[in-house]
Amino acid sequence: MPTFILISVLALALSAFTYLVLERLGRRSLTPLICRAVAWAALGLLVVNLGCPVQGGPRRPLVLLDASLSLGAAGGRWPEARDSAFRWGEVRTFGDERARSDSLPARGRSLLAPALLAAAASDRPVVVVSDGEIEDSREIPPDILSRAGVRLFPRDQRPDWAISRLTGPSRVSAGDSIPLEVLVQSSGEQNRDTIAAQVTAGARRLGQRVVRLGAEGGGRARISVPSATLPAGDHVIRVSLVHRGDAEPRTDFRLHVLTITPTPGVVFLAGPADWDSRFLFRTVREVSRLPVRGFVRLEQERWRSMSDLRPVPSEQVRRAARQADLLILKGGIEAMRVGTQARGVWVWPSGEYGEDAVAGDWYLTVGEASPLSGAFLGQPVDSFPPAIQLSPARPEPGGWTALLAQLGRRGPRRPAVFGKQEGNIREVTVAADGMWRWAFRGGSSEQSYRSWVAATASWLLGGVDSAQGKARPLQAVVPNGRPIVFQWLGGGTAVPLRVTWSGAKERVDTLQFDGNGRASAWLAPGEYQYQLGSGGAGTVAVEEYSDEFLQRPVSLTAHEPRVSRPAGRSSARDWLWLFGLCVLALSGEWFARRRLGLR
Repeated sequence: MPTFILISVLALALSAFTYLVLERLGRRSLTPLICRAVAWAALGLLVVNLGCPVQGGPRRPLVLLDASLSLGAAGGRWPEARDSAFRWGEVRTFGDERARSDSLPARGRSLLAPALLAAAASDRPVVVVSDGEIEDSREIPPDILSRAGVRLFPRDQRPDWAISRLTGPSRVSAGDSIPLEVLVQSSGEQNRDTIAAQVTAGARRLGQRVVRLGAEGGGRARISVPSATLPAGDHVIRVSLVHRGDAEPRTDFRLHVLTITPTPGVVFLAGPADWDSRFLFRTVREVSRLPVRGFVRLEQERWRSMSDLRPVPSEQVRRAARQADLLILKGGIEAMRVGTQARGVWVWPSGEYGEDAVAGDWYLTVGEASPLSGAFLGQPVDSFPPAIQLSPARPEPGGWTALLAQLGRRGPRRPAVFGKQEGNIREVTVAADGMWRWAFRGGSSEQSYRSWVAATASWLLGGVDSAQGKARPLQAVVPNGRPIVFQWLGGGTAVPLRVTWSGAKERVDTLQFDGNGRASAWLAPGEYQYQLGSGGAGTVAVEEYSDEFLQRPVSLTAHEPRVSRPAGRSSARDWLWLFGLCVLALSGEWFARRRLGLR
């Protein structure tokens, strides 16, 4: 206000000085004098750009619409929620990691926090439209959620049976049984004690099992079906509930991708058997998800199964060794390695054939950084039971050493566990004998032994598989609305890979790997065969099932948003009438001067 008065006084003073002092027109100049003062005052305000605070009007709300699958499930109210959201403001959908989605509720998760935090930064009224079954409600700051409005469209409760979990091996050997773990749960009022679960593979019916239900309507069952009727290769196993009158049929069946191989993925050969081979065979079977076959040579060229000690022909053992993914050789049986196609070889010499093994108490310590370092992180390895002997073996140049051995904690340290990689073949050598004592002792040494075996098997199997190529899916089966995630397995920096999909829908994509070596492909529900451009193929499936279809508690409370009129400033250059006033005042002065005979 003081600036406005000052500019007006100066404009009036200058106008008066011009007409009364310089031109000496007296009272005749009163009209042009006022017009000039008004014009100069308006110009002064425009030059200074004088502003003042104003109260703005309410902005159009930003509506976050839950587009997860739960809105379109049985009892969901998607049409009502969608139509209401478009009436209330500018709509943006939320749910999973995808930036965009179609006009249907197709997102496989209900993640609100990222979308709400981004919307809160826009300084607009925010309204959340959802059924309230939010997955990350605990991660949302309470102050952000309290400022946003929440309008709920909860779905109606309807009776439903669902297979909430299905687990099983990813690979089995031909002729082995296929063990499947099934978890069944129900929602709504149910009056049943049992329900049947059927297992099929394509048109083949593999078996059926009755699942006994508990007091809360849920039950767990283990179903073992034979694989003898299935040929070698990839198969999509389907487990279905056999019943009628279900509200949500998409939760009645689950899929599992299984590979049947002529030989097991892990082949363990021991000759002869000792305590190390017994503990190692048992641990590998427990920590590995692949089928494991063990063979022990008790007599010259006479092999027996390590599972039941039944005789096994030598040619069958050699064939298994040639076709294994991971070959473990314990003892002096290096000849069994000839012709193997394994991409991982675990060699464990024990001095049976004249090696200069040195007996004694060999205490182990962690060596240099290696792929197995994580198994010993924070563990007092040097206080674990010592090895009983050490074979003189040296790592090759370019390899790594995971464990070092020291005789009686004195003298030089010698390599005990080391590895290398040549092309696509990985190899680990264990020169120490007697590490079974770690597992036998229990406690932290047993856990380190299991971690070491798991890390070694994982690294050996992590090489590039000629069947899977430079990338492989982390999960062969994903729920509806979730992506197939590929992990880069090739050496060096990950590069884009061309992938061709066939099956439920044919298309060609390019896998773009991130800094973690992972790439995502979003597919519609169905069964697919993929072929990588660099070589490698496999089978994946996207289920009709989703956790979004299961009834979950409502974690949001309905409330209206805090709507405040945003404060702002209005400047002189935004006032169009001020420009018009200046033009009118100058025109009035010109007209008055012409009446006075002035220019």
